[in-house]
Amino acid sequence: MSAAETKDTKGLQITIMGRNFRVACKDDEQASLLEAVDYLNRRMEEIRDQGKIVGLERIAIMAALNITHEFLGAKVEGGFDIAAFKRRMTSMETVIDQAMSEQTKLF
Repeated sequence: MSAAETKDTKGLQITIMGRNFRVACKDDEQASLLEAVDYLNRRMEEIRDQGKIVGLERIAIMAALNITHEFLGAKVEGGFDIAAFKRRMTSMETVIDQAMSEQTKLF
């Protein structure tokens, strides 16, 4: 599914994984927000399509973790140790995967 947009006085209506959300957004930031929505939606669909993670909340958490990992990997300034960070992220992913696989319902 692709992200949808509807302008109104309260903000922007977006759709992620079939769910609608209203977000506040300045007119000059709408294009970049919609680009971010499309990117997030694609990443979440990729995770869902792999079939390893079930449930929208779990998919959202893994997408957020993956995107954060990408973002921090791109910000290499001031001697940031990418290798140590990657090891920590892998460890965190393992812990999250184990914790989530033990739960049958989040809410």
